[in-house]
Amino acid sequence: MEYNGSAIVAMAGENCVGIAADTRFGVRQLQTMGCQRQKLFQMTNQTFVGLAGLGTDVQTMSQLLDFRMKLYELREERSMQPQVIGNVISSMLYEKRFGPYFTEPVVAGLDKNQKPFLCAFDFIGAMSKNEEFVVSGTSSEQLYGVCESFWRPKMNKDELFETLAQCLLSAVDRDCLAGWGGVVHIITPEEIITKRLKGRMD
Repeated sequence: MEYNGSAIVAMAGENCVGIAADTRFGVRQLQTMGCQRQKLFQMTNQTFVGLAGLGTDVQTMSQLLDFRMKLYELREERSMQPQVIGNVISSMLYEKRFGPYFTEPVVAGLDKNQKPFLCAFDFIGAMSKNEEFVVSGTSSEQLYGVCESFWRPKMNKDELFETLAQCLLSAVDRDCLAGWGGVVHIITPEEIITKRLKGRMD
């Protein structure tokens, strides 16, 4: 998990949910190749998946998920709910448990009742749900600390963005494998707001 570092955090607000990730692409702490790495993937109009871990497995998982989701939409004639996406990810990871994908996904979205849904997984597919926030990646210990301090219930979309951005930037400053900027997506029933963050590049 430490070969390509990452930091992903998802957080619930009042009728909105946010997910944020760093953008560094590097090999351990030795080399940084770029700062535009995509770690968050839009699955539906109201669901994002964040993939932390080995860069090649992140790409493989995102393409497989996209394939499974399109098949589901063709067969069912409706888009996947975030809970369904969580179950699909869990089964995909568990079926490869003897040679696992080195990735720890996070799902964040709004369900059909516009209630936030958050869950995270380990790399063999064990789902962990939370109603406040979930974290993943090499910065997860640092993220837990700042999120427990900053998260509060019933945040609106602007407060949620500010909290997510500060939590991400504070955590990656203490992890040499992640950082170099970030991206935050805020999902509301009406829109998806995307903002990019500037971070330290040292």
